[in-house]
Amino acid sequence: MSVWPAWEVQECGSVTSWFAVRLDLPDGGRVDVLAVAAGGCVEIEEVRAQPPLSLDDLTALADWIEEPLLEACAAQSASSHESARPPESAPPPESAEALATGDRPVWPSGAEGMRLVAEEYLAAQGQGADPVLAVMSATGRSRRGSLRLIGGARDAGFLTPRHTRR
Repeated sequence: MSVWPAWEVQECGSVTSWFAVRLDLPDGGRVDVLAVAAGGCVEIEEVRAQPPLSLDDLTALADWIEEPLLEACAAQSASSHESARPPESAPPPESAEALATGDRPVWPSGAEGMRLVAEEYLAAQGQGADPVLAVMSATGRSRRGSLRLIGGARDAGFLTPRHTRR
């Protein structure tokens, strides 16, 4: 597996970096991934695989590339601290540490986790804040992962249905 920086954008004191990841499979297949690191988070932006990945392999992809990608992000972050950038462009220390270690808050699974997702969602909604961002902050998951958790909480009956059926 190889990971290398693709490009970097500096804007308004923040830095967004893209990384290309190539995973060569033992059967001769290849997976190319484009990942973006910004604000202490790493997200997969694009995946190309030849031959196509099964759904099980696609869900396991994050585990396969997580450690090398986090090491590349940490190395990129360290080299950016040594460059002549102004201090405000560096990520906050807690997010840089989370980026380097890959720590994610422990979140219970099952009904307890869905109940907590619903509580976070409803509390943010009551405060007039974005409920999806509140769930993202609480769980440490991406937007898509948080939306899946919210959907599971709806399906379990902890949140009202999005659309009422007639």
